[in-house]
Amino acid sequence: MEYKEILFSLQDGLAVITLNREARKNALTSRMRSEITHAMRLAAGEARAVVLTGAGDAFCSGQDLSDAGSQGKLDLERTLRDEYLPMLQAIYDCPVPVIAAVNGAAAGAGANLALAADVVIACESAFFMQAFTKIGLIPDAGGTWFLPRQIGLAKATGAALFADRISAQQASDWGMIWEAVPDAEFDAHWRARAAYLAEGPTKALAATKAALRDSYGRTLAEQLSEEAHLQGQCGKTRDFLEGVTAFMEKRPAKFEGR
Repeated sequence: MEYKEILFSLQDGLAVITLNREARKNALTSRMRSEITHAMRLAAGEARAVVLTGAGDAFCSGQDLSDAGSQGKLDLERTLRDEYLPMLQAIYDCPVPVIAAVNGAAAGAGANLALAADVVIACESAFFMQAFTKIGLIPDAGGTWFLPRQIGLAKATGAALFADRISAQQASDWGMIWEAVPDAEFDAHWRARAAYLAEGPTKALAATKAALRDSYGRTLAEQLSEEAHLQGQCGKTRDFLEGVTAFMEKRPAKFEGR
């Protein structure tokens, strides 16, 4: 696929997907969703970590309401089922770690696009906003699923009903995101975090993601059994051998991702 509304790079195991409609605050169109989905699926097979970020001073301002998409009109139900669902599943189901590097405003579907990632790192000037009720809609793009799990029902309900701006620092304090970083340090910080994951024990990171997410549907005994199963798999990897060897030799491990 030729990318026209995103930028895609893959180097040293790190894939970076940049939403690239700066003049429109990286608002989502039908084409952009298709490109993000394609790039995420490509990265899932070739990268060891993925970063989603935005061009300019915004991460993503949400759905571009002027975009009619391929059907000639904005059919919200079809758009969510046929375009948002595969995009968000490609992000959430990615077997390698996904970081959302939120460089500015993340509003509406743009906020929930970020929350689909494993880790959200935001600059301090960024904010998150469930803007949907301002135009007579409900939170979509996974907002009604991500928010209550990350910040609890009370705060999720307030954020959805009032559609207030939530600063990056407040989002970090609430547990909505991993961390808020001073703007001057933001770019170098997320790149260092991403490089750390791209150089990490890939299979162990994937198993960690799976174990944490699936724990919600299990009893303690079931989870302990699953931990044993996954740990057994990780213990057979070359990365585990390298990690132990490096520890004994008092040197940094050089993981190969297998």
